[in-house]
Amino acid sequence: MTHHFENLDVWKRGCRLAVNVCVASHKSRDFALKDQIHRSAISIPSNIAEGAERSSDADFSRFLSYSKGSCGELRTQLMIHREVCKELGIDAFANTDSMIEETREISRMLNGFINHLKSPPSPS
Repeated sequence: MTHHFENLDVWKRGCRLAVNVCVASHKSRDFALKDQIHRSAISIPSNIAEGAERSSDADFSRFLSYSKGSCGELRTQLMIHREVCKELGIDAFANTDSMIEETREISRMLNGFINHLKSPPSPS
């Protein structure tokens, strides 16, 4: 089955989240955490796209699972960033809380998509 990832809402939201993360963190001087956060954020839509280009639903499902894992990774890194900033008395990235919530939403969308791909086809 061919999936056109550019038409998927979950891919679009993943791209928007990655852009928001990169823009919000562009002035950060914590280069190690910033780099890891960027990698996680970019991995979300990238794995959706890579899976969609694979030849089977099983492959696509596996890459959606990787993307879901990246959502959890990004959420954790944003939470750590927020707490470090709180302890240091400095401002966290703009919209950190909304980006954290967006990782939860995208993760739910991915979970539903994975379950849909794993469900047996309905009889015609």
